[in-house]
Amino acid sequence: MRPFTAAAVQFAPEPGPLTAATVRANLDKAVAWTARCVTGSGAELVVLPESCTTGFNPGIPAADLWGLVSAVPGPVTEPLQEAARDLGVHLCAGTYERGAAPGTVHNAAVLIGPGGDVLGVYRKTHPFRVEDVRHGGWATSGTGVRVVDTELGRIGMAICFDGDFPELWRIQAVRGAEIVCRPSALLRSADIWELTCRARAYDNHVYVVAANAVGADPAGTLYFGNSMVVTPIAEVVARAASHEDWAAARLDPDAAMASLTPGSSVPHGFDHLAERNLALYREHAADLLGEASTAFPHGQRPHG
Repeated sequence: MRPFTAAAVQFAPEPGPLTAATVRANLDKAVAWTARCVTGSGAELVVLPESCTTGFNPGIPAADLWGLVSAVPGPVTEPLQEAARDLGVHLCAGTYERGAAPGTVHNAAVLIGPGGDVLGVYRKTHPFRVEDVRHGGWATSGTGVRVVDTELGRIGMAICFDGDFPELWRIQAVRGAEIVCRPSALLRSADIWELTCRARAYDNHVYVVAANAVGADPAGTLYFGNSMVVTPIAEVVARAASHEDWAAARLDPDAAMASLTPGSSVPHGFDHLAERNLALYREHAADLLGEASTAFPHGQRPHG
């Protein structure tokens, strides 16, 4: 990894029912905000929110959504590819992706290189319940992990609710990820958003560039932004507010672990990857991979 500036951009999807015209308008908006961010910050890596080409909750069935998006690469990414090429930057954007079977839609993060080519696609492996097709939603879970070698460094990807599952991030870190992009449209609180971004960065000693949506999606769901850049020791070095904007920071591998504040007079020099107790994990592999659920009931608080 070399030093560079990374930015997380947050913008609102187009209001109203989702149509081909609003998908195009969202793409135009994504391109405009990317250009504005690169001009203003000098970012070489720009991360856009989850499903920014449509908004997270599309307000339509999966079969209809399938007809409005495309395979990747394809029309749903071509304007973003052109923008990355014109600006000479790496761009990570969230979009719904048309699956091979009619009605099959994946929630994807697409990493585009400065030449405009798609370097990697990650399909969300932990869909949030409301989007999960198994619970009446519209998105089909992905099955793979992606870490991509780039001229900036090794870049991994996770999408929103994936941030609650440390196993996914640990796999990426073991595979050499130095930066993880987290396109999001979080449906929980701002403190959970910050906690999971900081915890996953600290767990795995990776930079996290996390872009969260703002505004309302086609179904009227509201988002709070608060996009951030987090260092490998859980320090938030850039943060956006709740309006359309970006958060940008310099990522420097030589400084990544250097500013850790000791809690005592004892020097710190630890590595969460090197110091894993692999013998313990192997002994309890069945527990780690076994089915489980919380022991506590899940209450629903009425709104309004």
